[in-house]
Amino acid sequence: MVDLVLYGHPDSGHACKVALALSLAGLPYRAVWIDIWADPASRPADFRRLSPFAEVPVLTIDGDPHVQSGAILLEIACRFRCLGGESPAGIRRGREILMWEANRIGMCLPQLKEARRTRGKGFPLGAVDWLRMRFEADCRRFGLLLGDAAFLHGETPGIGDCAVWGYAQWLAEAGVEPTPVLQSWLGRMRNLPAMKSGTCFFPVHPDAGQA
Repeated sequence: MVDLVLYGHPDSGHACKVALALSLAGLPYRAVWIDIWADPASRPADFRRLSPFAEVPVLTIDGDPHVQSGAILLEIACRFRCLGGESPAGIRRGREILMWEANRIGMCLPQLKEARRTRGKGFPLGAVDWLRMRFEADCRRFGLLLGDAAFLHGETPGIGDCAVWGYAQWLAEAGVEPTPVLQSWLGRMRNLPAMKSGTCFFPVHPDAGQA
């Protein structure tokens, strides 16, 4: 039995990507709640030893730490031959979507969400409008990536779907509207039996935040 421990927080889209992948793959893991709103130096010492930047997510596999959500998703797919990792074509598809997500929709949505949370504090004049324009372009490209399929990997979701879900789950919080194609995909993702809310993926532990 492989020992999997996932460090994350319900407000981290990157951590939610990995939690969803583990849930979809049916891989049992232990979740460790990390306070991402606290000073990184105050986060648990054992976590800081695992994460170079004291950031989530971190997934340990038999004690070996893995960081960066995209790299973790690829590790899960390849190691456990799931979520696209069953074939070279599936891995290639997952890798391509992960690279696109990180540079496009996964860049603008977290920033738009943060801009709404802070009421624009810290964002230069025009930055939010620019991010909205990028999101609109990303929605059009998402439609091209999805095509006529139910999910980005075909009839069943894969690591690419997990990656896009990470922040697309919070469109309302980001202050943007989905296209009909994106809305339909979001509905199918929400209806997956393995889907959970962020707070269910990362319940608060009584000792959370203690070094």
